[in-house]
Amino acid sequence: MHIIVHNAKCHGHARCWSQAPEIFKLDEDGYILPGNIDVAAGNEFCASRGARSCPERALEIIRSSDTAPVMA
Repeated sequence: MHIIVHNAKCHGHARCWSQAPEIFKLDEDGYILPGNIDVAAGNEFCASRGARSCPERALEIIRSSDTAPVMA
């Protein structure tokens, strides 16, 4: 699983971080850090839950078997 981070959409709600702080890293103002995220095996559930909690849809989930991205 891979998560594409759309930093311009992040409004700093930090909901992703509250669901999976080990996966989603924030800056000192609460915005997600730039850079896409490779999710380790075994962390997919937490990563998906965190990405889907974003009200701004700033996190796009790419599953290895997907042919199209899933907007969170």
